[in-house]
Amino acid sequence: MIRILAIDDEPSGLELVTTALKQPGVEILGANDPEEGLALYARHRPEIVLVDMMMPKLGGMEVLTRIVGPEAASARREIQTIVIMLTAHGTVEAAVEAMKSGAYDYLTKPIGIHELRLVVERALEHVRLRAEVRRLRSTLDAKYGFESILGRSKRLLAVLDLASRAAQTTSTVLIRGETGTGKELIARAIHFNSPRKEQPFVTINCGAIPKDLLESELFGHVKGSFTGAIGNKTGKVEAANGGTLFLDEIGDMPSSLQVKLLRLLQNQEIEKVGATGPSKVDVRIIAATHRNLQAMIETETFREDLYYRLSVIPLELPPLRERADDIPELVRLFFKGAREKHRRQDLLLPEELMERFVHYNWPGNVRELENVIERLVVLADGNLIRATDLPDFLQPDDTPSGNFQIRLPAEGFSLEGLERDLILKALQRFDWNQSHAAKHLGLSRKTLIYRMEKFNLRREPAGDS
Repeated sequence: MIRILAIDDEPSGLELVTTALKQPGVEILGANDPEEGLALYARHRPEIVLVDMMMPKLGGMEVLTRIVGPEAASARREIQTIVIMLTAHGTVEAAVEAMKSGAYDYLTKPIGIHELRLVVERALEHVRLRAEVRRLRSTLDAKYGFESILGRSKRLLAVLDLASRAAQTTSTVLIRGETGTGKELIARAIHFNSPRKEQPFVTINCGAIPKDLLESELFGHVKGSFTGAIGNKTGKVEAANGGTLFLDEIGDMPSSLQVKLLRLLQNQEIEKVGATGPSKVDVRIIAATHRNLQAMIETETFREDLYYRLSVIPLELPPLRERADDIPELVRLFFKGAREKHRRQDLLLPEELMERFVHYNWPGNVRELENVIERLVVLADGNLIRATDLPDFLQPDDTPSGNFQIRLPAEGFSLEGLERDLILKALQRFDWNQSHAAKHLGLSRKTLIYRMEKFNLRREPAGDS
């Protein structure tokens, strides 16, 4: 319901407004006395107020000031009311002055019904547009606010606390974490909770673009700078001007471009491919990687000076296996979303299956968990997910773990064969993720790779599909 308040000491003026503007979804309030009108305003907070300029006791300008003036603005964080002034021909200049003081528009008396409806309809459209903007902002806050990142584990909450404080600064942020831990989600939350939230948030995956095209994609190029450059191209950095640039998988950036990125961080300037000079930009950088950049510095595949420029505020996202307490909440959320998406609201996931999800290591982290849940919803036969519907890696593992007994056969056995089988089982369990398999076996990744080569262990091509 939209409310319109008319304040006019002439009864005929109020009658005109009531008659002309009456429509479904609109409530008309009227007052012949300005003090009474201000009381109605305070009580109902109408979206639109029509005020006569010339009234006894209290003039229209004073009413305007009380509604949208500095004191009113300080009392409420944002003035939502639109004020339209009603004036005689002799006071048009005063009405123009009122617009400078915050009035939306003015109408001269005698007021025509068509003109009144036109101006008020325009004001109503402005009210609706403003409400839509507030709704969209609220949606963005819900989608990209830190509250949207599920989990209550101490490690995750510590990261979110640091990220929320980082959002209020302009400092460069480096987010580290395994694939699927939600690095881009954190980056978006930082941007949409920062002073730059009204400006662009631009992403680029440094590992997904061929090296020979990455420079042009990142910094842009000028016409004729290379074969195929038939026009000027705006790069991702320039597109993010005033906002935030998210560099995903920064560890995959070639060394030649690392120098140019360092220049951007140091001087806030870029040089397009084929340009004769640099261009100034204003961009906040958030970078992310699953790689160990410090190890890459030692092998001289990542610049040390760039690393320290990027990691002004480092954030380390914990893998899902280190916050297993969050898994039930995530399972329920993803299951609810997948049921709605695929219109299977009648499908049930028994609580007794939750233990299977909690005790798996999830090498693909939150992304893998979400994909597994969606696959279960899509492929489930009937209205109940059963244990047999779960993928093989969530089935009970009969292999003993921890300190287990080994029976030595009388005829003897191959120690190397046993070692090979253990390594193969670990690789299969973690979907051939070498880092996770090595950790499970108590080996370094380098040692695991050596032994894989020794036993000629390779993932079969069918396993990659």
